[in-house]
Amino acid sequence: MESKYNRKSPAVKRLMKEAAELRDPTEHYHAQPLEDNLFEWHFTVRGPPDSDFDGGIYHGRIVLPPEYPMKPPSIILLTPNGRFEVGKKICLSISGHHPETWQPSWSIRTALIAIIGFMPTRGEGAIGSLDYTPEERKMLAKKSQDYCCESCGIPMKAALLPLTSNSLPSEYDRKDKELAKQISFKAESSTSSKSNEMQVLPTIASPDSTGETPPTTENQAAMSVSEQADFPSRAQTNPSEDTSQPTPPTNRPLSPRQRRAQQPRRPASPVYPQGQHQADRTNHLGSAILIVLLTLALAALIFRRVYLANEYKFDYEL
Repeated sequence: MESKYNRKSPAVKRLMKEAAELRDPTEHYHAQPLEDNLFEWHFTVRGPPDSDFDGGIYHGRIVLPPEYPMKPPSIILLTPNGRFEVGKKICLSISGHHPETWQPSWSIRTALIAIIGFMPTRGEGAIGSLDYTPEERKMLAKKSQDYCCESCGIPMKAALLPLTSNSLPSEYDRKDKELAKQISFKAESSTSSKSNEMQVLPTIASPDSTGETPPTTENQAAMSVSEQADFPSRAQTNPSEDTSQPTPPTNRPLSPRQRRAQQPRRPASPVYPQGQHQADRTNHLGSAILIVLLTLALAALIFRRVYLANEYKFDYEL
């Protein structure tokens, strides 16, 4: 497999190093790349003790991008567990859903420890999360030991070392546990986002100096809807009122078309004061009189030339 990849690539160097460090299984986790694909790993983790997942052994996939470790991997669980959806990318700050929170110092070992640490936590509607009952999770934990991956061909009972009371964490485990504490579970569902908005709104709408709470955009929209709902009832209770009265304006934000309709239209021709109109008319009248006078003078001059020419001709004939 090593001959298939460029050994000078940072991603290949990093993955080769991590594969050597994780070659031997431990009591709590194990991960190795596929024989024909260095950028797809299969992992196995043991359920955290003293939890609904105690006794369970869970299998999954890690798909790494070519830019690893500068970009995060995608994590997918394959064993039904009641905490993460099967066959769907889960949403952690260490996964591909959040490249903005990824740190190149995190590794595959850090991701495995983070998965174990977050299994007992609440899903709260995050992408790829589930909130099964404790009874269902315990039942799935027992069934997980019988799971066998088709790609790996390793049964879960033999995937990890058996638990012993004298087991001590390695130096790598201690370092990665410290890094795993920086990881947070990211909830991106619509339910959680709505609850966060409801928590933020009361802090924004703080009372002013008069003791009244200034209306926000959401409150104004709600008020306008309630006012519109009251109009039919008012019309029914007061039939004697004139129905031709315009509808009172609401606080609902206007659309761009409505805003353009309310803007004053510019006149097609410029508007001048009344005195300026009179001056323009006087100027036009003077220009017309001058043109008439010039026309008459030109006609008189032409007539005189014709008359003189005829008189000269008559004298010549005599």
